Amino acid sequence: MSPLPQDTHFSSEELIRYGRHLVMPEIGEEGQKKLRAARVLIVGVGGLGSPAALYLAAAGIGTLGLVDFDAVDVSNLQRQILYDSFSEGKPKIEEARKRITALNSGVKVEAHGTKLTSENAMAILGGYDVILDGTDRFATRYLINDACVLLGKPNVYGSVYKFEGHVSVFDARRGPCYRCLHPQPPPPELAPNCAEGGVLGVLPGIIGTIQATETIKLLLGIGKPLIARVLMVDGLNMKMQELVLRKDRQCAVCGEMPSVTSLIDYEEFCGGHSEETSDEISVEGLNKRMSAGEKVVLLDVRQPFEYEIANLGGHLIPLAELEGRLKELDSAKEIVVYCHTGVRSARAVSILRQSGFSKARNLVGGIDAWSRKIDENVRRY
Repeated sequence: MSPLPQDTHFSSEELIRYGRHLVMPEIGEEGQKKLRAARVLIVGVGGLGSPAALYLAAAGIGTLGLVDFDAVDVSNLQRQILYDSFSEGKPKIEEARKRITALNSGVKVEAHGTKLTSENAMAILGGYDVILDGTDRFATRYLINDACVLLGKPNVYGSVYKFEGHVSVFDARRGPCYRCLHPQPPPPELAPNCAEGGVLGVLPGIIGTIQATETIKLLLGIGKPLIARVLMVDGLNMKMQELVLRKDRQCAVCGEMPSVTSLIDYEEFCGGHSEETSDEISVEGLNKRMSAGEKVVLLDVRQPFEYEIANLGGHLIPLAELEGRLKELDSAKEIVVYCHTGVRSARAVSILRQSGFSKARNLVGGIDAWSRKIDENVRRY
């Protein structure tokens, strides 16, 4: 834990601000001093990081580190409550800093406006007491987990998808780590994706707030943290269940004989690609071919209502109907399959290739990437 500042007295304004904490025996003056001395890092200030950052700042955490390299998009505003309509196009990290400072000027905000990588993770995470994972990519989750295990830091984990959310505290010193729960990442085409499947806007608020609660408990050393437990929240039926975890003795990073003793290439580990493969094509590559006059067969595997919002043309066959409508396609031709962000189309390409369509290729990033990188007139959603 970080040392207490030399001036441990509370100002009159602080006594009023934190009065509801000070009267609680579980927190009191000493507990509030611990919060003021604490250093918490939030990786990803999006749907989960937004409520977590606001509540931790309001609670009086002395230093909040923020890691994010993205800009605010209108599509974020349905759930990312750190931002407003005037934030569009601006760096999230700076907009978050302004909002947190406006809420509590006594909180020091350390902004890391960069992508977390295997090269910088140890240096960034090493300066904080608790790490809060607000990310939505498997590669980054494994990176955060492994760095926390190697550094001996607690990792307050959260995830959301549609109406469901999960929260846990992974601390290899006292229980299992994320790899004990998920030794291997799912194939990219099967990985849950909020842009494709959606997420109820208020759900990240619920999960992110629970993450903030667990962080405060860890810093104060009170209550029973979610170590060796996963809290599963069903927002649609408003039910909560608990999954009890055990430490995996064979875990690659926190087991008895770990094989991961330093950070690895997590994009490769999770099946990501930095370049096109034989079954993929980038939006830049497709645009180049179409601009050159090549006749490209396009297959859209989204829903009809999505096609009405925006489309690149081509044949529309929703993914759920694809196997039953293969006869509508010519297996001899090269087919470029697209969807919203590339997840459903990756599944479609797998189906097509298994059915003899050897020239099927997935448009990486889908129509959303096309809108962002090629043609801004294509509507985003």
